[in-house]
Amino acid sequence: MSVKRLPSCIPIPLDEKELKELVSKTKDWVVMHGIGIRSKTAFSEDSINFAPYLLLPSTFPRKEFERAVEIQTTLNELMHRVAHNQEFLKETLKDTIQVDEFTGSLYKIWETVLNEGVTQLPENNALTGMTMGLLEAWKIYGDSKAAILVIVEDVTYNICDQRFHEFELKRLNPRVKLMRKTLTDVHMEGSLSENNELMIGNTVVSVVYYRSAYTPEQIPTKKEWGSRLLIERSQAIKCPSIQYHLAGTKKVQQALAKPGALEPFLSDPNKIAAVRDIFTGLFGLDFDEAGDQAIQMALDDPERFVLKPQREGGGNNIYGSEIRDAIMQMKDTKERTAWILMERINPPISTGYMIRPGGQNPPQLAEMISELGIFGVVIGDSQKIMVNRQVGHMLRTKVSTADEGGVAAGYGALDSPYLIDID
Repeated sequence: MSVKRLPSCIPIPLDEKELKELVSKTKDWVVMHGIGIRSKTAFSEDSINFAPYLLLPSTFPRKEFERAVEIQTTLNELMHRVAHNQEFLKETLKDTIQVDEFTGSLYKIWETVLNEGVTQLPENNALTGMTMGLLEAWKIYGDSKAAILVIVEDVTYNICDQRFHEFELKRLNPRVKLMRKTLTDVHMEGSLSENNELMIGNTVVSVVYYRSAYTPEQIPTKKEWGSRLLIERSQAIKCPSIQYHLAGTKKVQQALAKPGALEPFLSDPNKIAAVRDIFTGLFGLDFDEAGDQAIQMALDDPERFVLKPQREGGGNNIYGSEIRDAIMQMKDTKERTAWILMERINPPISTGYMIRPGGQNPPQLAEMISELGIFGVVIGDSQKIMVNRQVGHMLRTKVSTADEGGVAAGYGALDSPYLIDID
């Protein structure tokens, strides 16, 4: 299979002396500008490493970048409506929750809240450019003394990214109180008022922003699951709410790729066509004819696919020849319904220098591939969407031979797009 190659933004390779000086200078620049992460092998609150980054911006097709930016608000609308469609989520996840304990536990919280009839305020599903979204949600709640609660891990490695949001929020509105708590802290300090307001000690919480609680390791015991339920029962605006968390599962993504699945959520034919155009092949592994066909496709040509569970955070997908082994182990068990099969995307290759802590200087030229993410803010309830906008982007780059690409997970590097016009 021929792979398209993108030109470099400047002529390379660079002169060795110039390259070494540039690497040294950019290391200082990224540290001075907060592009840092704490070491997972030698953690200390008193030291920090720079996050892996690309020395030169990677070229990126301008048309594809603009297309991704343009469709973001449509995707916001789609996921918001999916998250508030009870029947769709129930039908889509009915088999997955039987075999995936983590997704099943999230689903039980959602069912509990639905059965209790708790009235929730609008939720905010922003990923970056979060600060204004958080402030808008705080204002919607309507209590100037209430705090924004950030749910964090016991040990935070990606501290600079999180602190930047906190400091920017204080710059924009110094009156807003922000608290950082683990789910264990919430178990010890949290409660509900008579009006179902979330309380941390004596402080009302208006907005809860999850920077943790996306993997089983981050909700390890019944205490932490109890905290997740407590928050969901409250009137606090959640980012994400439990139904948003479920709507973001791989199984829901696969279900939305089926013919006719988008029409109940989007009324504009142009929006439907635009969303459908960005789908790659997504296949469920249910016990039906389509699922059996997907199983056979994976066995016949495993290099063509990626096998994905209902997880976030990197390091969970299965690639290449290992797909055949995994399929053979699960094909006759219910476990297969917790996975989806996705056609592997083969993006164009660029060439550049990846800078990592402890890496050699001068670095070697490497062939790399990039993944563009467009971030958005959406605030609304089951009846209407109040805020819907695109707020920024992130480009993650990895060497072309690597499977995973998460920066915080240790696989990729931060990058910037250098837009070019190509056919």
